[in-house]
Amino acid sequence: MKRVLTCLFLISIFGCQKKADLNQSAITEPLPEPDFTISVEKNHNKFSSAIPYQIKVPNGSVVEAYTKEATGGQLNINSTLDDFKKVDMDKVHTLTGPIYIEGAEVGDVLAVELLDLEPGDWGWTGMGPEFGFLAGETEAAGFKTYELDIENNRIHFSENISIPMKPFPGVMGVAPNTEEMLTTIPPRANGGNMDDPNLVKGVTVYFPVFVKGALFSIGDTHAVQGLGEVVGTAVECDMRIRFRLRVIKDKKIAEPEYESKDYYATTGFGTTIDEAAKKATRYMVAHISKTYDISWEEAYMLCSLIGDLKIAEVVDLPHMLVTMHIPKSVFEKDKKY
Repeated sequence: MKRVLTCLFLISIFGCQKKADLNQSAITEPLPEPDFTISVEKNHNKFSSAIPYQIKVPNGSVVEAYTKEATGGQLNINSTLDDFKKVDMDKVHTLTGPIYIEGAEVGDVLAVELLDLEPGDWGWTGMGPEFGFLAGETEAAGFKTYELDIENNRIHFSENISIPMKPFPGVMGVAPNTEEMLTTIPPRANGGNMDDPNLVKGVTVYFPVFVKGALFSIGDTHAVQGLGEVVGTAVECDMRIRFRLRVIKDKKIAEPEYESKDYYATTGFGTTIDEAAKKATRYMVAHISKTYDISWEEAYMLCSLIGDLKIAEVVDLPHMLVTMHIPKSVFEKDKKY
């Protein structure tokens, strides 16, 4: 009996210890408090080096930014299809910013670490015959609004369909080296309307810097979107975003790249899927070759074995965006792919 009690005692001790260890491992790092806050009133809807910055922040700052849904307030939860048809497209993609980052120079890289993304309480999705991947094939139009179920992290598309939210900013970018007021519709080398649903909390996005101070802007925020965004809209919503801005001097990239703890990704824009995919592949070959000190030929072969090409968006003409992802684990000797 004494032996049985001893065994039970030991099981109790080690069982509790194991539970405590599990609880400890589940504890996440607290969100850093923002050094600066930029409101939705600090906005614009073009990309240009001529747009004056709204705030100036030191390198390494944590910024809290508030964004509006894509139309900049032209729609609300009570809007109808008729309201959607009347949206002034010249006012879309209301972006919060620009933000001037001290120390950012031409040729540097701006790292934007996405720390937290909190959608607002409502969103919308719309479609029409003149926009979307199947434009010209149908005369159909549609429009839906949603009360976002923040408590359960769901969007109730219909009575029988609910979708987990995966919030991300559809547009992130730095100013291009031009004073021309460029539309925000297509993605470019400065980032912009990438509409990549992989750009979620925990991801760090890298942008080449084209002007002093970088002049970073963010907006077109989505509660959820599939790869491709085939009708041209996601669940468009307001959002509160917290991110850290860092200037990197010893990294050179031609177009945006990004990474999570599990993978690294390159992006390529082009007027065709083929062009965009080839650019994303070239950039990944260069990244692997330089980062892991292997030949171009081996890096290219490796892309064929572990690289995943993904279509990020196909509707923001004249450009489309393709990415390539590779798992980091394959480069760690003590882990298996």
